[in-house]
Amino acid sequence: MEKKIQWAVFAVIIAAFTLFLIQFNQVDIASLVSTQGRTFERAKIIKVLKDNVQEDGNRVGQQTVFIELLTGPKKGQTAEATSNNGYLFGAACRPGMKVIIIQSISGDISLHTVYSVDREWVVLGFLVIFFGVVCLIGGKKGVLTCIGLIFTFVCIIWLYLPMIYKGYSPFLAAIVVAAVTTFVTMYLLGGWSGKTFCAVIGTVGGVVIAGISAFLFGKAAYLNGYNTPEIESLLVLQNIRGIQVGELLFSGLLISALGAVMDVAMAISSTVFEIHEQMPELDRKGLFRSGMNVGRDAMGTMVNTLILAFVGSSASTLLLTYAYELPYLQIVNSSSIVIEIMQGISGSMGIILTVPIVSLIASFVAAGRRAEIPDVSATLTEYLTESK
Repeated sequence: MEKKIQWAVFAVIIAAFTLFLIQFNQVDIASLVSTQGRTFERAKIIKVLKDNVQEDGNRVGQQTVFIELLTGPKKGQTAEATSNNGYLFGAACRPGMKVIIIQSISGDISLHTVYSVDREWVVLGFLVIFFGVVCLIGGKKGVLTCIGLIFTFVCIIWLYLPMIYKGYSPFLAAIVVAAVTTFVTMYLLGGWSGKTFCAVIGTVGGVVIAGISAFLFGKAAYLNGYNTPEIESLLVLQNIRGIQVGELLFSGLLISALGAVMDVAMAISSTVFEIHEQMPELDRKGLFRSGMNVGRDAMGTMVNTLILAFVGSSASTLLLTYAYELPYLQIVNSSSIVIEIMQGISGSMGIILTVPIVSLIASFVAAGRRAEIPDVSATLTEYLTESK
């Protein structure tokens, strides 16, 4: 009965939050680029009128193709279109291929340009496969995991981005999203309990620490949100909407570190409560030490995961740096390289310091409120000494 009441309260909170998001997203998006008369439509290649394949097999210049429009005001009609030779835009068209075209209409004149291959069904198909595998392997927990993932996505699109767009602090927006998504995700997986409470508090604490570390690193290295390739467009937004560009870099770090910090926090909290369940005679000091032992293993793998994720996202930059044999002083002072280092170190700091935070809170909550709070500094010193 108590569980039904908890789920009912949770459902009411989610419903109220949904209404809040709907109201919060009532905002006029400023037009940065004129799109009048221009739309993106689906089309099918009927025939290649002029190919751009050379004798050596390479493509140079444009293709001219005959297409049938599948969507839009001219659906069912046929027209000529051009497809540029490029890696970012255009496509190597062949008869029967589904593509996305840019349709520009001005009066009776319409121009059509191939934007890309139609990838929508590939994306949707792999999403269905992904969610299916999660549900198949995880069962009920897998279904709840998918719901939590969808909720996180909703919070990013309809809470995090609108908050920044409306001029709120990006740092604050990231903390709010981290707290909300962590609470909902962990409640779905573990219900409302002391274990969930400790994991949520530890996650938020770890994410905030990661953000503070990045902020201090950025201040010392003279880095901010202006050291990004998109700065021109961001400055336009800053002038129009008053967004706080300087905090965007650190805000993004908080979001990127959230998953790893959440994993560590839940692993430690679950372990401490499980140990207390099996060994109720163990005091807070013992529970704290157990949490630290588990945290050491989780910390090692998660720090590695986070660092490798940042390295993987900048593989192109690293390869070019290697190929051009850039001197050490240029590399270590390059904004792009230093930003990647800052993100890796700051995110890892958040994970590392989540371990003692969750261990302390979980040992305090699991053992009951009447016992004394363990001396963290003394316990850590003793723990580290014995670990050697």
